[in-house]
Amino acid sequence: MPRLSATFTVTTHPGEPLPGAWNRFALAKTWQGDLDGRSEGLMLTAGDPASGGAGYVATEIFEGTLDGRRGRLTLQQLGTMTDGEPALHYVIAPGSGTEELAGTTGTVTIDGIGDDGVHQVTLDLD
Repeated sequence: MPRLSATFTVTTHPGEPLPGAWNRFALAKTWQGDLDGRSEGLMLTAGDPASGGAGYVATEIFEGTLDGRRGRLTLQQLGTMTDGEPALHYVIAPGSGTEELAGTTGTVTIDGIGDDGVHQVTLDLD
């Protein structure tokens, strides 16, 4: 299973709440490294992070290159926080790859977030 690395920066903009979510955000990411390009998506949140309990779901469409192969992928996240402890499930959605990325699946791990907001990630491809 190939292991790749990348970084991203993210901007979010609040939107109108939807049924089933406390808050809604549009998100945009710029990716660099083995995953190079841009993604745009939507995040729905619930809970109160200040109290230590919250959750979110997000889906985003990436367009660019992955390890030199061009196409589009959908990335999906399920994040929770219980008693202040975060947990994250972040995947490349099966069946979402196009062009040279068709058939690509795997997971994304956030390894750290710098003071400048840059997220360091590892991608493990199946």
